[in-house]
Amino acid sequence: MRSSVNINLTTDKLLIRLNEKCEHKEIMAALKKKIVELKKLYQNDKTPIYVVGKVLKNAEMEDIQNLIQGAIDVKVDFESPKTLGLAGIKKSFNKEIKTSETKFQKGSLRSGNKIEYEGSIVVLGDVNSGAEVVAGENIVVVGALRGLAHAGAKGNKDAIIAAAVIESPQLRISNIVKERERMDIEINRASYAYINDENEMVIE
Repeated sequence: MRSSVNINLTTDKLLIRLNEKCEHKEIMAALKKKIVELKKLYQNDKTPIYVVGKVLKNAEMEDIQNLIQGAIDVKVDFESPKTLGLAGIKKSFNKEIKTSETKFQKGSLRSGNKIEYEGSIVVLGDVNSGAEVVAGENIVVVGALRGLAHAGAKGNKDAIIAAAVIESPQLRISNIVKERERMDIEINRASYAYINDENEMVIE
């Protein structure tokens, strides 16, 4: 029988590991049983709790946090990105990113792979050369972006492309296309792309 929730204590935090194959209801039911044990442990302890193992939606994170903090006075943090829709991301020039529905792609995209979504896409890995990411809104890549990225595919020029490093020879936001020479990519270790007030794509 699979375990939906496992608890491990490290030197500086308590890890609650969620089985990514389990439904939210199953996880919540298991957590409610575990809370009894945790309350005993936390009578004289303030070790922070870190929830890992599964990409969670905002509402799911709130459910888990409310359940734990309703019984225990403790800090709860999550491995999952805290803000779906990229509402929490701000550019260095304070460009606000509008909230949108978000699809999470777990793992890197290899050459020949393609992912499309009407909202925003977050890739938890790399987008390798020959792979494609097409989003109606924003694109965020936790790793390196080397393949094709087309944000704002339905005409949203406020969309952004962000990555740990952008090495793509071509980027698209709405109907604006930016070609990049290999020399430019090597010199400019960019991580953001957006459309400025002059209707030009800026990569920085």
